[in-house]
Amino acid sequence: MTETAYTTDPADTSHAGGAEAWLREWIEAHGGVAGTVHLRQDEDMVLAAAVNIPPKVVAIVGLVPKGKGMCGLAFERDEPVSTCNLKTDETGDVRPGARAVDANAAVAIPVHGPDGAVRGVAGIAFLGERDMDEAELAQLRREAEALPL
Repeated sequence: MTETAYTTDPADTSHAGGAEAWLREWIEAHGGVAGTVHLRQDEDMVLAAAVNIPPKVVAIVGLVPKGKGMCGLAFERDEPVSTCNLKTDETGDVRPGARAVDANAAVAIPVHGPDGAVRGVAGIAFLGERDMDEAELAQLRREAEALPL
């Protein structure tokens, strides 16, 4: 498969309203408390929408390099990256800034373009520790692919 270099202009906010509305609905439908949508800009991810993310964290995750933090790792691995607790995770997948989010369990899910290349990452966080089973992850993945971008 050929990797498409999706490019999102950070000054272009035309997708932001749709992404935020979709994100709010997705979070509510799954009982989440916070979330983000990042869009691909070359080999980085640019924040397009954030719900209940502290301003300090928004500033940190505005531009995420491939391979850094849950979003960057989901982009790099092309697989969901999850944790049962943002605050106590010791895998190295969770960056220190994520601990400021008032949530515990979280997952970052790659979203694909028509050619199969990663075009963005959708993230959702929940109160309380929990492991997501394969059925829940599969449902979140299917829904994330419907992200309107």
